[in-house]
Amino acid sequence: MMETLEGTELCFPQLLNTSCRKPLQHRAETVFLYILLSCISLLTVALNLLVVISISHFRQLHTPTNLLLLSLAFSDFLVGLLLMPVQILLIGGCWFLGSLICGLYYYASFILTSASVGNMVLISVDRYVAICDPLCYPTKVTQKRVRICVCLCWACSVFYNGMILIDFLKHPDRYNSCYGECVVVISFVTGAVDVMLTFIGPIAVIVVLYMRVFVVAVSQARATRSHIAAVSRRHSVKVTAKKSERKAARTLGVIVVVFLICFCPYFYPSLAGQDMSTSVAFSIFGVWLLYCNSCLNPVVYAFFYPWFRKSIKLIVTLQILQPDSCDANIL
Repeated sequence: MMETLEGTELCFPQLLNTSCRKPLQHRAETVFLYILLSCISLLTVALNLLVVISISHFRQLHTPTNLLLLSLAFSDFLVGLLLMPVQILLIGGCWFLGSLICGLYYYASFILTSASVGNMVLISVDRYVAICDPLCYPTKVTQKRVRICVCLCWACSVFYNGMILIDFLKHPDRYNSCYGECVVVISFVTGAVDVMLTFIGPIAVIVVLYMRVFVVAVSQARATRSHIAAVSRRHSVKVTAKKSERKAARTLGVIVVVFLICFCPYFYPSLAGQDMSTSVAFSIFGVWLLYCNSCLNPVVYAFFYPWFRKSIKLIVTLQILQPDSCDANIL
């Protein structure tokens, strides 16, 4: 074989007794991973930045729902900008950024993950109120209340994850077996609480709310069918009703399935009763699949909106630099 192995080199050759050893890696595979993951990182940053610019710039988009999308896009933008590049550096098997940055990296990772999940729950609540109680929606869901909820979401994420990682943040290198390693370990009890609050709880709320939305959407479609059936042919109305039901089911399916696919591998060790560590829960596959949710979120939540496609054209063509472009009609 012509492939070159980066064998038993030390991360820090000057520290013969304490330095970690680089893992065996095929150079070609490593280069491919660097390129692939760098593209994912750039795509995540670009897509979420487009959402942030669109909602922030155009006044027509300054709605409570879009404010939640803005918060979600901002958290996902930071994942692509801060967390993914650091995770790419870890492919080499050595940590060169010191213990302080190691602690901050995991703290930021936990905060952004929790904030993203919290934003998804808030979006599901917003859609529930909008569909199930449309008459009271303007009074129940206001800009001020949404801002407060978003701020609470971020504040709770910062405080909650600070409590989980408080011992680790005091001594970021306490779990390292050698110099050049960045490891965090969460006990089974803490991991069980975390998986309940960050995974099982939110997914239960999302499923219950969207199931309710789905039931209401189906009942509305049936009511519309019954009403129109009196003045039009039954066959054409059935087709319209079935399309509405399929659309509601598809929306529910995409939201829940994407969330589960991206989060299940990450939380599997806690669900299986194992301690969470970089060798188990924070494996390359689990972490990157979790991070890829930040790349998919703008597609799932924003890319299907017509205003997003219009705003992309205005941003890419630099028309947003023109005077009064913030008042452009993109709805």
